Amino acid sequence: MLKLNKVHHIAIICADYGRSLDFYTRVLGFSVIAEHYREQRLSYKTDLALGNDYVIELFSFPSPPPRLNRPEACGLRHLAFEVDNIDASIGELERLGVAREPVRVDEFTGKRFVFFSDPDGLPIELYEK
Repeated sequence: MLKLNKVHHIAIICADYGRSLDFYTRVLGFSVIAEHYREQRLSYKTDLALGNDYVIELFSFPSPPPRLNRPEACGLRHLAFEVDNIDASIGELERLGVAREPVRVDEFTGKRFVFFSDPDGLPIELYEK
């Protein structure tokens, strides 16, 4: 068995770099650690942190194919982030104009959670602590 230490990062390819960078920084509160434009690939590679932890590698590429949404397909299903208070988080999403699904309750833990999407339709979940 491999000895894994932690998840190092999550790579996301976006269709509109400016729109996605704004979403992940202004809406979700990530900070930019490093931003690089790669001329040979006509793309950006930007590292984003949540607090002090490197979490997301945001890429732009010319004309990436769209993500398959529904029905659900094999592969990464969604990103989930823990929040202290789901009601406060929903209030902030509403203040920022981010559409969301109704709140659900995890049948196994009794915890509340809610889904919304990033600018490219990637499902994001907020899960109450």
